[in-house]
Amino acid sequence: MEILTWSTLSTAEQKTALKRSPLIGDSGLEQSVRAIIDAVATRGDAAIAEFNQKFDGFNSATKNLNGQGSGELRMGEAEIAAASARVSPELKAAIAKAMANIDVFHSAQQFRPIDMETEAGVRCELRSEPIEKVGLYIPGGSAPLISTVMMLALPAKIAGCEQRVLVSPPPINDAIIYAANACGITEIYQVGGAQAIAALAFGTETIPTVDKIFGPGNRYVTEAKRLVSQDGRCTVCIDMPAGPSEVLVIADSDANCEFIAADLLSQAEHGPDSQVILVTDSQAIADGVNDALTRQLAALPRCDIAATALLSSRTFVVDDMQQAAQVSNQYGPEHLIIQTRFPREVLKNIRAAGSIFLGAYTPESVGDYASGTNHVLPTYGYSRAVSSLSLADFSRRFTVQELSAKGLIGLGQAVMTLASNELLDAHKNAVAVRLASLEK
Repeated sequence: MEILTWSTLSTAEQKTALKRSPLIGDSGLEQSVRAIIDAVATRGDAAIAEFNQKFDGFNSATKNLNGQGSGELRMGEAEIAAASARVSPELKAAIAKAMANIDVFHSAQQFRPIDMETEAGVRCELRSEPIEKVGLYIPGGSAPLISTVMMLALPAKIAGCEQRVLVSPPPINDAIIYAANACGITEIYQVGGAQAIAALAFGTETIPTVDKIFGPGNRYVTEAKRLVSQDGRCTVCIDMPAGPSEVLVIADSDANCEFIAADLLSQAEHGPDSQVILVTDSQAIADGVNDALTRQLAALPRCDIAATALLSSRTFVVDDMQQAAQVSNQYGPEHLIIQTRFPREVLKNIRAAGSIFLGAYTPESVGDYASGTNHVLPTYGYSRAVSSLSLADFSRRFTVQELSAKGLIGLGQAVMTLASNELLDAHKNAVAVRLASLEK
């Protein structure tokens, strides 16, 4: 990776050096994705069948002879059982272990309601209820993300979402199907890409519309999520901007170059538009990591993908760990690994990261799979304001208030004064008529 000395760069050069992969900035992307969305919104299953054939080589029937939905878009119980039977016992055991930790960590996030009096006779509450219908997008393609099934389906189940719909590019990997079934998913549809997002947003003859869409994906999926969330023809929400993977590693002179290179490549292999960054106060570490990258890259089956990602990746040599934290905060990484002698000291200065991994023995991979935290995270620097996925994202919170007559008498004058000063006389009158009735 290119090595740059941070303090020698101008402010403009620093900003340029922290830009994401140029593959993300395709000017024709919005137009292409919008055309797919419009086709699905207008023609439903017929458009899905065409896109399945075009993008995934999957020949899906649009309807059964009885007209009741899809012959292939929705997987039947027999198909799910057959796919599950083909998964090895070793993989099933690994899935079970990961599910256990994810379940424990997310169950601990259960909402605790608030019910209190802010003053005498004025009762205020904060309540929560699950989102009724959720759509879960699971990336497939060259790297079927089994783990994403657990990261989405388990919190949705724990939260109590009534309808949990899973979509993934066809043909869906057996382990994805098994994990979905193990996590309580009964609706599995074989469709991916922007067309899957459109189907969840607008619904088709087969695929139901949902209230909120979850899940990471490539730039087409990310753009589709953005567009449907802003489309006046539907009322769907999305979890977050979650696109191509990225990691930033902060390392001092005590760090292990082989560990760092392995962590960088673990994200670079996700896709050519992934990006990895190393920030270190040691030139020796910067050089050593580059050597380790060359050795490890040659042994990877997905070396071509990772090598392309490395072209848009770089190393920054900084003055000290405080400056390293500043660089990281400016970038706002999806994943942040702190491999230093005292990682929790560096952590004190971190203000923007999707998920953080401390110490030499905490590779990003454990968070991706089985530590218990969620791996659906904001990218593109959105971690400065957007949180990692949690149980709360599968619920909606709302307030309740109830006033007694005494409460309205105590609060009424302040409300009327504020309403009057905002020139909203009807607001004032809604209080005044009640106070007048109490005086009689």
